Amino acid sequence: MRERIERAGRDPAEVAIVAVTKGFSPEAGREAIAAGLTMLGENRVHEALTKMDEVEGAEWHLIGHLQSNKVRLAAGRFALIQSVDSVRLAEQIARTHPHQKVLVEVNVSREPRKSGVDPEAALQVVEGVARLLDLRGLMGMGPVEGDPTDAFHELKRLHDQAEQRLGESLPVLSMGMSGDFEAALAAGSTMLRLGQVLFGPRPA
Repeated sequence: MRERIERAGRDPAEVAIVAVTKGFSPEAGREAIAAGLTMLGENRVHEALTKMDEVEGAEWHLIGHLQSNKVRLAAGRFALIQSVDSVRLAEQIARTHPHQKVLVEVNVSREPRKSGVDPEAALQVVEGVARLLDLRGLMGMGPVEGDPTDAFHELKRLHDQAEQRLGESLPVLSMGMSGDFEAALAAGSTMLRLGQVLFGPRPA
């Protein structure tokens, strides 16, 4: 993976990799840690909590949509919640764990079935979330089909505008998955969320 990041014109030291263990056994997480990938990502709270007890030495990230009724289970248990998409959700997290590190998820692909705040409202949500929690940056996904370049560049633009509006650095720009991470790297991603490219096809 280091070589592929270098071929995309980026310094591997500047790009974090979250190994997405969704659907894989705890053994996959242990193998990732043994290979030096200590950041593990899960889409579902309960699946992650189960694996937390079985995989030592991991920094867990929640990358899937966080439902309101799961906030108390998730807040404080994840090193980073990447999927905050409203000020209301941030308020709920803050009541449980006010120092939680989070990203604001933006639906830059504008696909109705995806979570994330609309790009037009993203900066307003960023300001609200930053007042409540430890905001570290933005997260987004490319489209299911087609070229993700425009979506990734829009997220990078919003990230830069958010830094200007807040007057502080937001070190994380989480974009790029197994099928499109090269385009994400070209657009300026600082964090990749990789599953199948690391572990192979997910079990049925």
